Amino acid sequence: MSKQHESTARTLTVTLLICLVCSILVAGAAVMLKPTQIENRLLDKQRSILAIAGLYEDGMSGDDIKAVYDERIVAKVVDLKAGTFSEAYDPLRFDPLVASKDPNLSDALSADEDIASIRRLEHFSTVYMVMRDGQLDTLVLPVRGYGLWSSLYGFLAVQADLDTVVGFGFYQHGETPGLGGEVDNPKWVGQWPGKQLFDENGELAVKIAKGSVDAQSPQAIHQVDGLAGATLTSNGVNNLLHFWLGENGFGPFLAKLRAGEA
Repeated sequence: MSKQHESTARTLTVTLLICLVCSILVAGAAVMLKPTQIENRLLDKQRSILAIAGLYEDGMSGDDIKAVYDERIVAKVVDLKAGTFSEAYDPLRFDPLVASKDPNLSDALSADEDIASIRRLEHFSTVYMVMRDGQLDTLVLPVRGYGLWSSLYGFLAVQADLDTVVGFGFYQHGETPGLGGEVDNPKWVGQWPGKQLFDENGELAVKIAKGSVDAQSPQAIHQVDGLAGATLTSNGVNNLLHFWLGENGFGPFLAKLRAGEA
């Protein structure tokens, strides 16, 4: 019996030691890989910003992306409530998504306000400005909202007139491939450049149509085709655009930037 107890104890000891060693190895690998993971996430973000702004070319290496981003993009923090640029945070370190989960840095949205279903809105966000000869050429805004199955995270780029779309797309979502996942379809994404966000009275008019856009309609300049078989995802994209371009999102900032008061 004693030998059996000794054998059991030895087996448990060896098992625990193996588990301990494996835990140390996994934890060590996670710590060592974290800087690389952070760098890769940053690179993916920069790639997405360049792509939406029309500055990304196929085959660009990581170094190419960093070089073009550093040369052409200026990131700035925006106070969403005030509608002005802010020096409160370093735009290279500030993460609006992290801030949106912090009660001290965000506010809960009411059901009427929360048309994009984001629950909480950060006090500050980060915008990305493509500069040419010291002047604003393109403004890139981060946008997010709920589709059918997931939150969609993307960027909207507009010309210096703050009205004409340069590009629009999502870098992360979990919508159904072939349905809501068609937000990634190059044909659909390719409809956005040249569309106008606001009508002649300055009212927000951009919209995803139900079905195909009637090219003869005066509203065609503000519309793109609906996503076939994905009405709820289309509605979600409409809602997130109207939220972020509206008074609770970047609306006040766009108004002040347009007036030269940001």
